[in-house]
Amino acid sequence: MNQMLQDPQADITQADTVQTHPPGSAPQPETGATEPVPSHPRFAKPQRVAFVQSSWHREVVAECRIAFLDAIEARHIARDRVDIFEVPGSFEIPLHAQLLAKTRRYTAIVAAGLVVDGGIYRHEFVADTVIKALMDVQLRTEVPVFSAVLTPQQFHETQPHIEFFRKHFAVKGIEVAEACANTLLSLERLRSQVAAGIV
Repeated sequence: MNQMLQDPQADITQADTVQTHPPGSAPQPETGATEPVPSHPRFAKPQRVAFVQSSWHREVVAECRIAFLDAIEARHIARDRVDIFEVPGSFEIPLHAQLLAKTRRYTAIVAAGLVVDGGIYRHEFVADTVIKALMDVQLRTEVPVFSAVLTPQQFHETQPHIEFFRKHFAVKGIEVAEACANTLLSLERLRSQVAAGIV
């Protein structure tokens, strides 16, 4: 079921979408006017990111992707420079991340998934295994890999829980975009210094 989604929002219903604003502006709650948001540094070279998401609880995980795309665009990586891939579950993410990293097409890979199951040991084991495998991928390939693979202690198939985790994944999407952009900037500077013999 490895599938690259050509249109990142093609599988999202109206209920899945969140309100977005043009990069560089945000609404003021009282007036509705826009005010400038902090500017972010630009990259010296073009960046391309692979976003690998699990399809388990797709409507929850989609919030991470939507927020990530908005936040990464504000950090000067255009949406058309982010390729979206979907896999069945979180356990399948590391192998896909490794194959994508080995293509050398991507400067970063982001993983997103929700790991839930009946037994606490099983879902914690799966999440821990996924995180360790993603760390191995980035150390082997020197392509940074970021994780928004989450394991809630308690998850119930009820609307309040689903809504809570949808909001939580939106926050995680912004956080992982920030981590991704900042790391890519840091690596760009470091590699430039290494090439110049400074470090």
